[in-house]
Amino acid sequence: MKKKYLKDTACTILLLTAATAVSFGFFYLGNKNVANITVVYILALILTALYTSGYLYGIFASLFCVTAVNYFFSYPYFKVNFYLDGYPVTFIGMLAISLITSTTTTTLKRQRQAIAEREKALAEADREKLRANLLRAVSHDLRTPLTGIIGSSSSFLEHYSDFSDEERTELVSNIREDSEWLLNMVENLLTVTRIRDQNGEGARVKKSPEVVEEVVSEAILRLRKRLPDIRIHVDMPETFLLLSMDPTLIEQVLINLLENAFIHSGSTDPIDLVICDLSDSVAFRVRDYGKGIDEAQLPYIFEGQQRSSGTADSHRGIGIGLSICKTIIQAHGGTINAANHPRGAEFTFTLPKEKEDLTDV
Repeated sequence: MKKKYLKDTACTILLLTAATAVSFGFFYLGNKNVANITVVYILALILTALYTSGYLYGIFASLFCVTAVNYFFSYPYFKVNFYLDGYPVTFIGMLAISLITSTTTTTLKRQRQAIAEREKALAEADREKLRANLLRAVSHDLRTPLTGIIGSSSSFLEHYSDFSDEERTELVSNIREDSEWLLNMVENLLTVTRIRDQNGEGARVKKSPEVVEEVVSEAILRLRKRLPDIRIHVDMPETFLLLSMDPTLIEQVLINLLENAFIHSGSTDPIDLVICDLSDSVAFRVRDYGKGIDEAQLPYIFEGQQRSSGTADSHRGIGIGLSICKTIIQAHGGTINAANHPRGAEFTFTLPKEKEDLTDV
């Protein structure tokens, strides 16, 4: 409070001093028109009301301005003459300007503060919702593979001699598959941590200009190491696309969406990855040709859990991956949505073009 008081006082003194100095400059250069000097003081009065809080500084400035014009620049000079023609009108006018400007700026400041507080509350609510969704997703998506690993390993240890070589191999394969899924979940959780570590709030990420084709190629290369049988058909413009992004995070989004399409579509057809160069953004569409998404689940698919158990994969869920995809895309200032098409499901996300991106295209 004391710091703000000192700041407002210093601002008022500085503006009134500057106005007086400029007025003396006009006065001694031969421009002794009181109307012009009054305009200079009115400008200082308005600026004082704008850059200070409350009404006291504006009222003080109006008193000073009227007195300064009377004392310094009205005949007889360097004397106060309260009987000058128009003096009461000048005083009342400056006081009215001060009060009106102070009232307007105070109202605007309060409105800006209210808007900022509301936006902060909404952002905090979004973070709490994301946190709750992630906790629900973790409790569901991690419990299932952990249960599978424990069950398979217990059976392997307790009934080793009773199993054939094929059955032992199947148990070990199940353990490996569940372990790889857990690793993928951990990578997704670390992705969220990385976003928050970069900016503290999880609202934005550090971006740099990246070649879209290289990011897509790296994501597919990483995914094929995990899923050698996946088939992906990429359709992208022949023009050179440079886009501001965090490449590692966008690769994670592409991997999540392509992996979900491969695992949950129930189809062996190739997955289409279509990239479109739009006027103000670049759109990425991942389209599969399988059973599609339960219509009842579509409104909640990015919330971190599946609400329609009838179509959920009993072995593993897709909620946590999609929730993190949404977090990453929103952190980039883009959008993401899911929909069904006549032959399957389609996920689309966009990344906005920034000024440097539009310049480079």
